Amino acid sequence: MTPDGLASLAVRPEQETWMELKILVVERLVEKLMALALALIVLLVFSNVVGRYVLGASFAGAEELSRLLFVWLVFLGAILTLRRRAHLGVELVQARLPRWARKGCAIVTHLLTLYVLWLFLAGSWTQTQIGLSNYSTVLRFPNAFIASAGLVCAASMMLIVASNLLKILINHPGAVMAGDPPPVTVPEANAGHATPAGGAQ
Repeated sequence: MTPDGLASLAVRPEQETWMELKILVVERLVEKLMALALALIVLLVFSNVVGRYVLGASFAGAEELSRLLFVWLVFLGAILTLRRRAHLGVELVQARLPRWARKGCAIVTHLLTLYVLWLFLAGSWTQTQIGLSNYSTVLRFPNAFIASAGLVCAASMMLIVASNLLKILINHPGAVMAGDPPPVTVPEANAGHATPAGGAQ
């Protein structure tokens, strides 16, 4: 497909702004779900410890439920981390390359990432199907509840990576490539034009 054909797939600026707003709403919702999961994990573990050593009794399903919540907490956090470009990365080589070479490296790495995520998605789908007929020991919930966390994570990451890959291919200003210099903020841009202390008025 030609660059012009790829550009035709891009959304208009007003549509892009609306999409970004909806994505921000989803991010806030995911953050609240993560906070709720973390609070429930702390409550379950703490109450179980207190019940075991103080009352001599504990909730047998607390460990299973906290494990389920922890798995979802980790995978939801991984999605947000990728969305915000906060995963660890080494960009020493890409930063020294010209822009055309950085773009080529970015395309290759994005394609490889999509392939790995596809393997992750296929494996999670298989485990989810298997988990529909397998149940936890105490609470008897389907183990598919745990495997489906990987399914959601892989699908969400594929959308994020594919979206950035499309932006790179059409030279969208919002595209993010490894090795790109950090964006200049307004205070930094105005610093060079500031009047020195004691200068001419």
